[in-house]
Amino acid sequence: MASSTSLAKRLLLGRPFRSDKLQHTLLPKRIALPVFASDALSSVAYAPDEILLTLSIAGAGAFAISPWITLAVAVVMITVVASYRQNVHAYPSGGGDYEVATVNLGPRAGLGVASALLVDYILTVAVSTSSGVAALGAVWPLAKNNPVAFCIAGIVILTALNLRGLREAGTAFAVPTYAFIVVIVFVILTGLFREFILGDDLRAPSADLVITAEHGHLTNFAFAYLLLRTFSSGCAALTGVEAISNGVPAFKPPKSKNAATTLLLLGVTAIIMLVGIVVLSRMTHLQFVEDQTTQIVSGPPGYDQKPVVAQLAETVFGNGSPLLYVVSAVTALILFLAANTAFNGFPVLGSILAQDRYLPRQLHTRGDRLAFSNGIIFLAGAAIVLVFAFQAETTRLIQLYIVGVFVSFTLSQGGMIRHWNRLLRTQRDPARRRRMKRSRAINAFGMGLTGAVLIVVLVTKFLLGAWIAIAAMLVIYVTMLGIRKHYTRVAQELQPTDERSVLPSRNHAVVLVSKVHMPTLRAVAYAQATRPDTLTAVTVNVDDKDTRAIQQEWERRQIPVPLTVVDSPYREITRPIIDFVKGIRRGSPRDVVTVFVPEYVVGRWWENLLHNQSALRIKSRLLFEPGVMVTSVPWQLRSSQDRDLDRFDRGLSHAPQRGPRARPEPPAEPAEDVRT
Repeated sequence: MASSTSLAKRLLLGRPFRSDKLQHTLLPKRIALPVFASDALSSVAYAPDEILLTLSIAGAGAFAISPWITLAVAVVMITVVASYRQNVHAYPSGGGDYEVATVNLGPRAGLGVASALLVDYILTVAVSTSSGVAALGAVWPLAKNNPVAFCIAGIVILTALNLRGLREAGTAFAVPTYAFIVVIVFVILTGLFREFILGDDLRAPSADLVITAEHGHLTNFAFAYLLLRTFSSGCAALTGVEAISNGVPAFKPPKSKNAATTLLLLGVTAIIMLVGIVVLSRMTHLQFVEDQTTQIVSGPPGYDQKPVVAQLAETVFGNGSPLLYVVSAVTALILFLAANTAFNGFPVLGSILAQDRYLPRQLHTRGDRLAFSNGIIFLAGAAIVLVFAFQAETTRLIQLYIVGVFVSFTLSQGGMIRHWNRLLRTQRDPARRRRMKRSRAINAFGMGLTGAVLIVVLVTKFLLGAWIAIAAMLVIYVTMLGIRKHYTRVAQELQPTDERSVLPSRNHAVVLVSKVHMPTLRAVAYAQATRPDTLTAVTVNVDDKDTRAIQQEWERRQIPVPLTVVDSPYREITRPIIDFVKGIRRGSPRDVVTVFVPEYVVGRWWENLLHNQSALRIKSRLLFEPGVMVTSVPWQLRSSQDRDLDRFDRGLSHAPQRGPRARPEPPAEPAEDVRT
């Protein structure tokens, strides 16, 4: 029978996949869109809020500029989508921004992009789950009162779904993602139909509010700065666009074409929803302020500001309409599920970085379900730490969020410019040169816009929390450099030389003796079987009485191996043995010393606490001694015969059992008493 742990794992994750089944986890476009685009699409739910609340600083009159700001954001999104369509064709391995920057700008630039993306993915999980719980808290007081617990529970659920494999995660998230697209488009079309066809005069619940500007008068410079800040806030709609370029390997063939098509669908859908929401908000005279306690001068009694999407749904369908609750529920769900984009992008990028020796090798391997399990678990753990540290407050987390996105955007598009320049130097076909120049112009325009946004974000949000994201990027950057140096140094040390290996001059065998019992006798016999040049047994004199007993028993049994007694006036065991072994090699550095350590094999975990502690310390210390080999000689106690070896094998291999295993016969009882 399977263990309770193994059974729970199979219930949560399913049966393991064979490695040759990897192609069955690849995604078609209809599943890839919700898997990789949920983050970018969900940003439509809060990007209009960011645009309007930033403009509210200048007063109600500034809301008239919101369509133009949205148009500028749409231009940036079109440019970024067009650029990333080039990325997925030129670099289909899944490295995305990291590979583009590394190949064209150098490893240091690529590492900077990678550190920004890793931080951004972690923040995506933290921000998305916090936003989803906040939206849920509007209709469920329990979630509002326990946001951290709900966020952690949500992250754990997302982790389990993604550990089951990409196809299962994509299927689970396809319905709510497509439902969000449908309800937002339905709200927009219904509002336009009522306004232009039916002639209804739609007015948002906040249309009749009297608001005041946070600053009574803004100079031309301050107003221009406010527009830039509004533009940068609206560019939150671009978060998650790069995820598709990082997940190209997860697409079904032809991978690049399917990824580019999915990216185009994402861009078109997001722009339609974003522009439609902002245009409808202007038609309904919707107002949204940064601080309703100070900016709202007069309004309905007990007025509580709702998000832009919720206000539009109430305006179009009416207060209390079932469709209003549907829109609110689906919006909360998509905000929560947007974290899934990071669960698909982070492990792939982590695997590539591990392959390039910038991250631990464990992140490169796939788990039972052919997902990058270690990367998924690491992402979940880091996001949980952030949620707990910031108490799931979206307002505080969002200040950290957008920095990494535009660092990767800017460096990636700079890398693509150099990519086109390199190809143009060798390309002679006029038609291809024209296409390359057009692509280069798009990338240059995108680099300029995203670079400007990055500067504005750094200036306006640095003290509000962006410095934490920057510090995290620097820490990850330095850590990855250190890991790469370590792997490089180890590889150089292990590199074989052209010189022939020189055999040791002699092999000296040392058997450690604590008592004269069956494990010791087996170790002595095995050491004799290896035919060493010299063989001696060593015991440490901690107690004179016990040492004399060992010597007497050794002589009584007439063991044909000399027994050496090493004194230890301070009752220490490890140090005298190390000094004895060093003394053997000191005479001839080409000699090898093999230390045989008798050990008990037990069947219960708590028995390990009662045995083998001295042996473990000695072995751990001897591993650092050059020219010293350590050999464990096991002696199985009776409790080890009761061990379920089938369960033990499954735990080690993480694979299903392929056939029955015969239970080992218990060894014959020893002819004498064995003292342990």
